[in-house]
Amino acid sequence: MFSRSAKRGDKIAPFYVMELLKRAKQLEATGRDVVHMEIGEPDFPTPQPIIDAAVKYIISGAVKYTPAAGLPQLREHIAEFYRQRYAVKVDEQRIFITPGASGALLLALSASLNPGDGVLLADPGYPCNVNFARFLDCIPQAVPVDAGTQYQLDANLIRRHWHTGTRGVLIASPSNPTGTVIATAALEAAIAEVGRLQGYLYSDEIYHGLVYDEPAETALKFSDKVFVINSFSKYFGMTGWRLGWLIVPEAFIEITEKLAQNLFIASSAPAQYAALAAFTPQTISELEHRRAILGERRDFLYHGLLSLGFAIDCKPQGAFYIYADAKKFTGDSFQFALDFLESEAVAVTPGKDFGSHRADQMLRFAYTTSIDRMDLALQRLSNHLKRINHAN
Repeated sequence: MFSRSAKRGDKIAPFYVMELLKRAKQLEATGRDVVHMEIGEPDFPTPQPIIDAAVKYIISGAVKYTPAAGLPQLREHIAEFYRQRYAVKVDEQRIFITPGASGALLLALSASLNPGDGVLLADPGYPCNVNFARFLDCIPQAVPVDAGTQYQLDANLIRRHWHTGTRGVLIASPSNPTGTVIATAALEAAIAEVGRLQGYLYSDEIYHGLVYDEPAETALKFSDKVFVINSFSKYFGMTGWRLGWLIVPEAFIEITEKLAQNLFIASSAPAQYAALAAFTPQTISELEHRRAILGERRDFLYHGLLSLGFAIDCKPQGAFYIYADAKKFTGDSFQFALDFLESEAVAVTPGKDFGSHRADQMLRFAYTTSIDRMDLALQRLSNHLKRINHAN
């Protein structure tokens, strides 16, 4: 029997933060009190109405497959959500329920790109996006971004980095790891530029709703020819339910449904019935309360990191991350994160998980735990920095 693994696995980079998480769990097993600021999963439970809806459905015993495109009622709810929140009309036939936002992006890229096609992505950015492109034998074209464009791909960067093999552009707003939001005018201009170049635009909007200043605008406001990826994991607090959605241009309905049938059969039925309760006034009220708490956490951590000497050239407007420059303290952020975990039992994510641009000097702090816990983490961070300064 052969034991050789498939070559496509060679193209997929691991999550470096998983090494940190594994070590954090080992430390906790010995009794250490670890403050977790590495994983993008807030400490809030799933809203109770969503849990109740899932339990009611499961108790019925009629837990069956849904259509591949998703539960019709849920697709209608999402269409109504876009009408109310964004004043955008979306035909529910263009909405596909997917196994998380990852399933949505896989469908979007699979339906529109061929092997060898290039996709422009921001560096830093969420690492799975690059890996999905590689998995499909497409070419990820990482574009270094900085504070000058709010760490976003704008029309100028798209124009400069587009070449004959480029076919798509992925914009994530709010972004992971930076938490920045693309300006409305910049989003509109980027969509227009991709249209002029006859390419595809993929708008990752999974952190929509978790915005603390000006609201983020959906790409659907400016075009019905874009692919929009969203999720129930972030704003709706359903991380472990693994449920997302994809909105496709009308011309891609047939191929997307065919791919969904073959790749997934259907998304989880209990998760879909649970998600029907995500749009009720009671749930939305709870989610808005949580958004206010996250905004307070952002401000607390932002000022705390600045006071310790970290540089933050863009205050995050959304998501639940701060991407901080630690070059004052280290030239190897991965080693810094490892040492910080060992010495002070605080877990954060090194920049190398998000690309290569300035990665060795960047750290991502997730404000997914309480202010009391983050205050403890900042105290421990202060101790760690004093120890570094003393050693130098």
